[in-house]
Amino acid sequence: MASVLIAHDQSLQRVGLRMLLTAEPDLSVVGDTASGPEAVRMSAALRPDVVLLGGHRPATDDIETIRSIAHPPHLTAVSGPAGPLGQPPRILVLTSTGDEGYAYAALRAGAGGFLPKDATPHELTAAIRVVAAGDAVITPELTRALIDTVRHERAPRPGERAVGLDTFTGRERDVLVAVASGWSNAEIAARLSIAPTTVKSHVSHILAKIGARARVQAVAFAYEYGLVHPAA
Repeated sequence: MASVLIAHDQSLQRVGLRMLLTAEPDLSVVGDTASGPEAVRMSAALRPDVVLLGGHRPATDDIETIRSIAHPPHLTAVSGPAGPLGQPPRILVLTSTGDEGYAYAALRAGAGGFLPKDATPHELTAAIRVVAAGDAVITPELTRALIDTVRHERAPRPGERAVGLDTFTGRERDVLVAVASGWSNAEIAARLSIAPTTVKSHVSHILAKIGARARVQAVAFAYEYGLVHPAA
């Protein structure tokens, strides 16, 4: 069962989200709050698998909340009611169309997935399951917008790019390109003729090397450092 902490500044939305999620047999809500700082505190205390973040708080407040949840200064030595020891919660952000700059900043802060605020209940519950399992959720439309934002936000310096890419083995680079191309682990395994468990191991090593916790951050890295390029 995946546990969820709801952080939304509208009380009616929090009630609706709680009712939706608790109706699912494999999802549980461990708490909800309207406050970003309180979400950080509750995340550390309750150790949910997923923090669902939405609402109309200032973007800078949300980014700080995401960063504090994804990169806590220290982790308690005692496991909470949910979440493995040493693993911060994964963060699913409800975002509006046209907020690509915010989504990019949230991604770099440690968000693990994005979903439109008008997503259907089925899309939301499915996304929570995917993020809880350690994968990424991001719509194709937002993916392209994020790619464009990455390209304009920062062009890596030649020396920096070489240092970054030198840390990967040839197979890891193949897997990273495949991840950035939107392939699932099963598709990567089939196309590269390797076992799915080997793909999972490569993805874990890639995330560790770039200091990321979610595949969506690896996608941004691949575009940022020129391993893949958006279609014309």
